[in-house]
Amino acid sequence: MDSSNHWYRHAHIWSAYCGLGFDQPPRINGVIQHGWTFVHGFGAGHAPPHGFAKYVWSDVNRRRGQAVGWRDYVVTGAPFLYLEQMTPPDPQAPEPEGTIWYPFHGTVDYEAVSGDHDRLIDEIHAVEDGPVTMCLYYVEYAIDAIREKYEDAGFRVITHGERGVKWTGGNPDFLPGQLRELRRHKRVASNRLSTAIMYGASLGLQPAVYGDPMDLVGVKAGFNGSQLLEFTFPQLHGTDIDAELARQVADVELGRDAMLEPQELALVLGWEQEWRESNKESA
Repeated sequence: MDSSNHWYRHAHIWSAYCGLGFDQPPRINGVIQHGWTFVHGFGAGHAPPHGFAKYVWSDVNRRRGQAVGWRDYVVTGAPFLYLEQMTPPDPQAPEPEGTIWYPFHGTVDYEAVSGDHDRLIDEIHAVEDGPVTMCLYYVEYAIDAIREKYEDAGFRVITHGERGVKWTGGNPDFLPGQLRELRRHKRVASNRLSTAIMYGASLGLQPAVYGDPMDLVGVKAGFNGSQLLEFTFPQLHGTDIDAELARQVADVELGRDAMLEPQELALVLGWEQEWRESNKESA
């Protein structure tokens, strides 16, 4: 199993959905798309090996991948959507309020992000009129100077935690915690169109994409993707985006129409034997 299948506990969520338990998901002979991308489902430097299944969220990703010559695609819908389906909203939860804000980040320690945090704080204060939760990536959250800037600005500052490395570590509550946090807010915002924006929009939050875009240190000018994102998804940029339109786009990008029933998902993941044994035990 590719270790990225354990990032954010995607394999675990699917295992629970298939009735096989959360803690020890069976092996998957393929690679799960682990974040939203505007290309073929996999980030730079993360090319799944030839001959193994590429489990992508949407048919959009499949078409983009096949356009560059990739094959072996299986369209499943995003694990986040399965988690949402398995986790109904808490009827006792308070009414959603305020904005959860996700600043652009790198992926690991060596992909540092450069930007003007003070300017971003000023822009957020100018746009948001309710309480703001600033959700930092764990790398930035651990840097006192960055975290304290947002705390001093009056924001509630959190992190969803680490995604894990080589099948170990990581926060098992990463995606469940993100789902809970999104549901407690009315708006979801970022300075880049991102996975979090797609998740929030799919839940009906009003998205916003604005502010200092920030860059990965060392990325060549014109290669950071921000201009291409604005060109490809102009309707998803700004401070007051149409929530229903954004939800429609997010559902396409996350593959809501591609979601599978538990037995179907178990079959495409290669879990037929585990499925049969589990259902034999529960019969």
